[in-house]
Amino acid sequence: MANCFKTFLYIALALIQLANGEDYENDASDPFIKTQGTQFTLNGQLFLFNGFNSYWLMHVASGTESNRSKITEVFHEAKANGLSVCRTWAFSDGGDRALQLSPGVYDERVFQALDFVISEAKKKGIRLILSLVNNYNEYGGRAEYVKWAQDAGQVLNNSEDEFYTNSVVKTYYKNHVKTVLTRINCVTKVAYRDDPTIMAWELINEPRCSSDPSGRTLTAWAQEMANYTKSIDKKHLVEIGLEGFYGFSIAEKKQNNPPGYDQVGTDYITNNLIKEIDFATIHAYPDLWLPTLDEDHKMTFIKQWAWSHWHDARKILQKPLIFTEFGKSQKNPNFVEIQRDLFLEAIYQTIYDLAKKSDGSLGGGLVWQIMAEDMESYSDGYEIVLSKHSSVSSVITRHSHIMYALASMLNKLVAE
Repeated sequence: MANCFKTFLYIALALIQLANGEDYENDASDPFIKTQGTQFTLNGQLFLFNGFNSYWLMHVASGTESNRSKITEVFHEAKANGLSVCRTWAFSDGGDRALQLSPGVYDERVFQALDFVISEAKKKGIRLILSLVNNYNEYGGRAEYVKWAQDAGQVLNNSEDEFYTNSVVKTYYKNHVKTVLTRINCVTKVAYRDDPTIMAWELINEPRCSSDPSGRTLTAWAQEMANYTKSIDKKHLVEIGLEGFYGFSIAEKKQNNPPGYDQVGTDYITNNLIKEIDFATIHAYPDLWLPTLDEDHKMTFIKQWAWSHWHDARKILQKPLIFTEFGKSQKNPNFVEIQRDLFLEAIYQTIYDLAKKSDGSLGGGLVWQIMAEDMESYSDGYEIVLSKHSSVSSVITRHSHIMYALASMLNKLVAE
């Protein structure tokens, strides 16, 4: 009973501190987020968080000057709701408002937009996970890199999977990594690789490699690119960008995959066992993966999905885990807001329970996705406008407070 009362006091104190504006930034003696065993740490203490995705930040900021207010607005609303980590794109290859116009050729105006995004995040104390290329064709992705190589005279079989194996394509990607990591921010005057506002580099958003279902091709590519990234920047964390699908390395674990996702060319275990990969990631879209199941069965799947990956991150990988994407689309038939609220509450409860059970090895979650008002052209059905959607905003804020309180409690227990 005494321990329960002590736990209650720690949580109450942490909530008071958060309400008073106190956060992880108070001690900047070691400003970079690190990993220690299966935990994230900041200033030598456990770091837990609630976060969000806003993939569009650089693209919007590269438009008219007035568009930049959307970035400021989203970071302001996020901070007010206790969100402290944001995942966004540091790529746009070819096409509209491209960052990389062609291999090694960059639009300075768009790069300055990314500079602005990072500087605004810094002002609000929000950490960034920056993704370096897309698996999909949106914003260029693997297909654009392969096209560039073909245009340069490389004889390829038109498979996007050549992205992982062709030496010319891999050189293009490495050049992009180096260009981004060594960029000097025109606003802060700090190189990206020296900026603690950036929490981690993500090698690729949701990689797939259907030509090699074993996952070995992706493992070889991730090993090479993680090594290269770390050779330039030893201060930041690196992760792959995986959704979490199991492969052939431990065959019985494939039963945890949603039906039809056994042959996508990733392997949660072997991909993440790479030494230079600092933490594991999972995504969850039960409405897409399990369209015929009812809500109760979808949530049963998600809880098992999260538990399995959390267990394997601790016992096999011995690395922390982040739930880097999850959401419920308003485009689903018969969608009502209470469905999304209940879905997020269930996800958040699972994150909290597993974080508490393991002293923080599940570091937090990033909801897909937060937007500002009047951004219909970027709508994908999953968007949440915190200033307009009060019920879901309350769900998000409560979880932010609880995760901060849990971290404060666990840190105080360690100190004792």
